[in-house]
Amino acid sequence: MKHVKKARAERSRMLLPEVLLWQALRKRPGAFKFRRQHPQLEYQLDFACLETRLAIEVDGEAHARGTQPQRDAVRDERLAALGFATLRIPAAEILRDLDAVITGIVTACRARSPLHHRPAAGGPPPRSGEE
Repeated sequence: MKHVKKARAERSRMLLPEVLLWQALRKRPGAFKFRRQHPQLEYQLDFACLETRLAIEVDGEAHARGTQPQRDAVRDERLAALGFATLRIPAAEILRDLDAVITGIVTACRARSPLHHRPAAGGPPPRSGEE
């Protein structure tokens, strides 16, 4: 529950690149649904597409300094153990070319999409082992 409260608080403190990216992602590009400040383990994922298990992290300058690269690598490994791939996007890139960033995110989601999609509303239920 502590992680959920922290995620809620973080949503109100997003930086400009995160706000711009969220404004685009909430429109469901490529028909993918995204969450912001999604708690996973003890981490807060900047954005996540749960359907494709893609974590999207907006990295500012601080991510290249000190021990942060090693901490990010450990975080990425721990998330990978849960089946999440991490896509790291420099904040400057979002400010420079948001459309290209969105295209890259949708491409990454499509590459991780499941082979079987949920049936349309009113369609037959999934077979055993399918979601």
